[in-house]
Amino acid sequence: MLNTIEKFEKIVRALLSDELTNPVSELVASKDLYTTLDLSLSENGIPDDEFEHLLKDLVLKTPRTATNAFFNQLFGGRNEKAVLGDLLAVILNSSMYTYKVAGPQVGVEKILLRETCKIIGWDSNSDGTFASGGSMTNYMAMVMARDAFDQAIKFEGVQRKMIVYTSKESHYSIPKNAAFSGIGRNNVRYVPCDDFGKMNVSELSKMIVEDKQNGFAPMMVNLTAGTTVMGAFDEITEVRKICDAHRMWIHLDGAYCGSVLFSKTYKHLIDGVELVDSFSYNAHKMIGTPVTCSIIVARNKKHLHDSFSNEASYLYQTDHDEFNLGKTSLQCGRRNDALKFWTLWKSVGTNGLERIIDRQFDLADVARNYIKSNSDYVLYSFEESISVCFNYKGIPARKICTALYEHSQLLVSYGSFRQDEFIRLVTINAQNKKEDILNFFQTLESFVEEHSALFSPVLQ
Repeated sequence: MLNTIEKFEKIVRALLSDELTNPVSELVASKDLYTTLDLSLSENGIPDDEFEHLLKDLVLKTPRTATNAFFNQLFGGRNEKAVLGDLLAVILNSSMYTYKVAGPQVGVEKILLRETCKIIGWDSNSDGTFASGGSMTNYMAMVMARDAFDQAIKFEGVQRKMIVYTSKESHYSIPKNAAFSGIGRNNVRYVPCDDFGKMNVSELSKMIVEDKQNGFAPMMVNLTAGTTVMGAFDEITEVRKICDAHRMWIHLDGAYCGSVLFSKTYKHLIDGVELVDSFSYNAHKMIGTPVTCSIIVARNKKHLHDSFSNEASYLYQTDHDEFNLGKTSLQCGRRNDALKFWTLWKSVGTNGLERIIDRQFDLADVARNYIKSNSDYVLYSFEESISVCFNYKGIPARKICTALYEHSQLLVSYGSFRQDEFIRLVTINAQNKKEDILNFFQTLESFVEEHSALFSPVLQ
């Protein structure tokens, strides 16, 4: 094992060293993948030296998500305290379904969930679990909402047409989850949004009333804390009043930006979070733990047990159910995703998490201010969002993002809202500095100037 650790350290040092001068890895086009890298498998193994060389080559050619040139997705950066926790989780290889096999690691997970519920403002009747990603936490919320609406569904299956409401800007997992849970994609209602991408609450109310008049059964509203493109936050308090009137479940999908929960400055963006029935956030996004680290909590832990608990005498043989986490999880065997979050939170404290969150908004302000001061740019996004959406010199967003990627300059994505398509710069890497954001724009501008032929006739 020590030899393996030495190899690991050698490869990691090579990667970190190369990242300093090459923050974007050399592009390996998908059409050239199997000729550029030896990914083949054979009946016999290969010598250690050859194995190490191939592994290093694979690592060095993989896209780099932790550098100051990665702005492409809703995660990024590399927090060393969280990385330490993840590496230890791999070595321990705990599975988190029973106390017998996970021991103190169960306490690590339970503490994280308890503190999350406490910060929300919930009492000891609340609880939660970890899942494999934001799509899965959204699915679990939908299953709990379904079962809370009709407890017979667990045994008899879906017998009536239930309706789920979500905004047009919500995550793409919602219709998928409706299919998986037996509700059906066609029974998802997409509520219109305002000019900022927030759900139109008055339209939601009208849609619910209309569906009830047509004999349908509205059962859940999915709200979003940080829409994928614009980073908008749906209203909670008014939706709670509507859902109380119709006995409906509210889930707040905070996978992207729900971690504003930890910031006194920005928690107002999820005012009323204590009123929802379930809430999820991804610590591997705003908080910066390694992928994946997805948390879902429920105001009443009864719903976790009702929807996900199942007896198995061959599994649950010791300790109280409270310490057998498989009783409240969709999964049975699952990796220890809690330890990396705990090592980070323990090392920096809740105040440190707050600084991580606030830093991202500060970086977004740097980007917005730069765009506003330069007439070559058009800004589409708004204040208090870490998704900075813009266009440069009228160049189609997808064209410039693709060219930057193909030339290994920057990794940044494009998105659309209504009729506009734009570059979407995500300032989610709290390890970045103001200079890194300004360098992003300088790199973009220099690239366009140097490769002007790629963008004609737009620049003519």
